[in-house]
Amino acid sequence: MTNSSKDGLSTAELIRQMSEEVSRLVRDELRLAKLELAEKGRHAGLGAGLFGGAGVVALYGGGCVVAAVILLLAMVMPAWIAAAVVGAVLLVTAAALGFLGKRQVTEAGSPAPERTIESLKHDIDVVKERAHR
Repeated sequence: MTNSSKDGLSTAELIRQMSEEVSRLVRDELRLAKLELAEKGRHAGLGAGLFGGAGVVALYGGGCVVAAVILLLAMVMPAWIAAAVVGAVLLVTAAALGFLGKRQVTEAGSPAPERTIESLKHDIDVVKERAHR
């Protein structure tokens, strides 16, 4: 609608239109916030799962290292070497999972819907500018 056609509208019609536009804007911003929070939640959940996996693998690695030390001290066959190798591999795997989990949590960033907040600030500025006209 052009400015010349808006000049013919009554104040009540202009207020009704503004109310509809603000309602639509709020719904759109809420939809955007929901999508942004869902995306951040997926990253945080994946990161937390990888951290949990790292803990489990580290526990098994620690168990293998303990078994290797016991076997070494008991001087029972060279089986301790195999246990030490398995333990080291498990600990390296745990470190890799921990790194990947940390990266996922970092990617998730702040739980606040930052893009939505910026969009709302912009929308408020536009409404203020139009209200002054």
